Amino acid sequence: MPPLHGPDRPVGSGTASPLRFGYGTNGLTDLRLDDALALLADLGYDGVGLTLDHMHLDPLADGLAARTRRVAARLDALGLGVTVETGARYVLDPRRKHGPSLLDPDPEDRARRTDLLVRAVGVAADLGAHAVHCFSGVTPSGTDEDTAWKRLAESLTPVLDAAATAGVPLAVEPEPGHLLSTLADFHTLRRTLGDPEPLGLTLDIGHCQCLEPLPPADCVRAAAPWLRHVQIEDMRRGVHEHLPFGDGEIDFPPVLEALAATGYQGLTVVELPRHSHAGPHHAERSLPFLRRAAPAPPPRTSRSGEPSATH
Repeated sequence: MPPLHGPDRPVGSGTASPLRFGYGTNGLTDLRLDDALALLADLGYDGVGLTLDHMHLDPLADGLAARTRRVAARLDALGLGVTVETGARYVLDPRRKHGPSLLDPDPEDRARRTDLLVRAVGVAADLGAHAVHCFSGVTPSGTDEDTAWKRLAESLTPVLDAAATAGVPLAVEPEPGHLLSTLADFHTLRRTLGDPEPLGLTLDIGHCQCLEPLPPADCVRAAAPWLRHVQIEDMRRGVHEHLPFGDGEIDFPPVLEALAATGYQGLTVVELPRHSHAGPHHAERSLPFLRRAAPAPPPRTSRSGEPSATH
């Protein structure tokens, strides 16, 4: 078991934590979706971060509505919650990683990404997902910053309209190297759009360690009012590399304590997309680590208000 980088806890102390842990299918791409969901349920996860991709609920193939209904039924049967993630590398273009983006110079290309996100909102509504995740994309060469922010705001407006209609929050992720890369950038977008109600935040704990000026636990507290989705993995300062727990520098108990204190009700999803070749192994190791690092639940009380006996 990797170290927690903080005060150790008995393995069982976090099993009833108020936090709900999931694992991302972008770290299980060698498994069929049904097998991945069964694995996570068997391991005891509370849910799944479902990346819409060609091998896992392809958002562009025929019969999306019927396929989504089957996945919804499977999630329900397994007792898994879900958030919909849209970070598939080549789902729109087999030659450009994460292309086209919301910032592309070609308006038709930007519209393709917008359409994918609108489709994702519909899938999320049909699955009962708690949020739809997205990111801005890298600023294209030759594009000035003002133009990039304008394109981002215009491209996201139809997605936010769809999210408002569906009642599913859109959770934008600050991503290292992207136009929107920090918490401060998220607030720039929020102000630019007029603080729309459906707009929320995906907070990646590793990204906080990588580049935010605040420590990860303080990032959680600062992000709390807008927090709609959380991704988690280990990472080192200044290096954007998603690492298994214990291989980086993050002190996880304070981070999870801060997250629990916010009252966040969504999933906290392990994101290890470059470890998919050993996905089942990392899924099996990650959940016990997170449970050990999570705050212990408050003691149960009797009707009189006194702590109840434990057995």
